[in-house]
Amino acid sequence: MQTILGAGGPVGRELAKALRQYTTEIRLVARNPKKVHQGDILHSADLTHADEVMHAVQGSEVAYLTVGLPYGTRIWERDWPVIMHNVIEACSHHKTKLVYFDNIYMYDPAYLGNMDENTLHNPASRKGRVRAMVADMLLDAVSQGKLEALIARSADFYGPSTQRTGVLNKIVFNNLAAGKAAHWPMDLHKKHSFTYTPDAGIATAMLGNTPDAFNQVWHLPTAAHPFTGNEWIDRAAAAMQVKASRRVLTRGMTRILGLGMPVLREYVEMLYQYDRDYIFRSDKFEKRFQFKPTSYEEGLKEIIASDYGIV
Repeated sequence: MQTILGAGGPVGRELAKALRQYTTEIRLVARNPKKVHQGDILHSADLTHADEVMHAVQGSEVAYLTVGLPYGTRIWERDWPVIMHNVIEACSHHKTKLVYFDNIYMYDPAYLGNMDENTLHNPASRKGRVRAMVADMLLDAVSQGKLEALIARSADFYGPSTQRTGVLNKIVFNNLAAGKAAHWPMDLHKKHSFTYTPDAGIATAMLGNTPDAFNQVWHLPTAAHPFTGNEWIDRAAAAMQVKASRRVLTRGMTRILGLGMPVLREYVEMLYQYDRDYIFRSDKFEKRFQFKPTSYEEGLKEIIASDYGIV
């Protein structure tokens, strides 16, 4: 049995698809879980409730924590430490290995142009401090011998069927498809890496089923040589056969728009990720597993075809 905690998001769904290569017993845990395969086992649980997490993990060889909380700082500060504590305790009790799907918010902004697993932790935001804290909680539990675990870390992600959650889908693809100007934060000339969600799902499943991958941090496979904001917009517009219009979201503009759009208000503290190059390296994973990430050209082509019906 392998269990996905927080199975409703795009990464959880891609992971569920990939796990069929390793097991036919897949338990999908969410408040309102939905099957990916006919044989999936659905389990409703609130991960902030310790007893529900304990029950959800029971009988699992490996558990994957892929939950995506609403994008609110106060929610993250309230719920993430509780969830991580509950999951660590449940996995420790049931002798279940844990794979934690993480992001890069804890990294020092000065090193975003060349990120790998050894990048210095020095978060510049409240959300980043939450991510650093819960990652430390897990690594401390590993060092104390409470459980076997690994961190699978992703850049911002993009992929098919992520219109509601992927930042690239929301600010570029969806706007262009609707005949509107694409939005890009801060600086159109800076490069920005994105992890392709199908690659993330496959790679996370591989890590969870590789015994010597545990008790480490891994960057999930992400294509090298990312596009700049201008290049993302130009290529997306060309694929959609629409005008490549664009609008830069400055810090002040984002604050103003955030008055009516709470998610933008929450994103103000993360804008530093777009005023400099953001380059995410996955050499360690690619060499260990001989894995070639999906190119940005191919990923873009697949998204435009599957989500917007343009071939």
